[in-house]
Amino acid sequence: MKKQLVWLNLALVALVVLAGWRARQAWREAERREQAVLRATLKPLPPPPLAPLPPVEPLAAVAYEEVAQKMLFTPDRNPTVVIEPAKPKPMPPLPVAYGVMDFGDGPIAVLSEKASAPHRAYQPGETIGEFKLLSASGTELVFEWEGQRIARRVDDLRRRESGDRGGTDAAHTATPAPPPPASVQVVQERPLGPGEAVGGVRTCQPGDNMPPGTVVEGFRKVVSTTPFGRVCRWEPVQ
Repeated sequence: MKKQLVWLNLALVALVVLAGWRARQAWREAERREQAVLRATLKPLPPPPLAPLPPVEPLAAVAYEEVAQKMLFTPDRNPTVVIEPAKPKPMPPLPVAYGVMDFGDGPIAVLSEKASAPHRAYQPGETIGEFKLLSASGTELVFEWEGQRIARRVDDLRRRESGDRGGTDAAHTATPAPPPPASVQVVQERPLGPGEAVGGVRTCQPGDNMPPGTVVEGFRKVVSTTPFGRVCRWEPVQ
């Protein structure tokens, strides 16, 4: 009986040792798998392709036709949308020309922005008002305005100023003046002669209508044309 118990105890010890060894093998295998998982390098997956966004359609007035037809604040509720084109910018009056000079350094135009403005000399490339002077010659001036090239004769720009004055004078002339009273006598003034002395010559008085070459009191009337206009003076007779 004791011998059987000894063999039974030995079998139980062997079974316990075998179970412990198997448990240790299972634990070591689990630890190895855990380390392999922790040390493994994961390859990142490529991002999913993004579908392009649909293009945004431009706004069209036709898409709002229903709004125009059912607009409660419009008396006529007219669905027709009228788009008026932008009106072109009107060109301002061209500068007034008094003449063109050239002393060897290039042409110089004497201009003023308008008839009532002071005039001065301008070289090609300078700006006067809204215009830029491109080129100048004795007979023609070329300006640039809003990207447009405008060429005009010097005489045309000079006549524009006199034409404006002529139109004003004609309007005043066309208005009939009331007849003078019977008791008033109209006395015709005599022609004006030489004015004040300036440097050996005499000036012309305002309203002097004597023709050039007239000799009065030892002075001869001389009228000359310069780039700045007509110059009138009385020179002593030699």
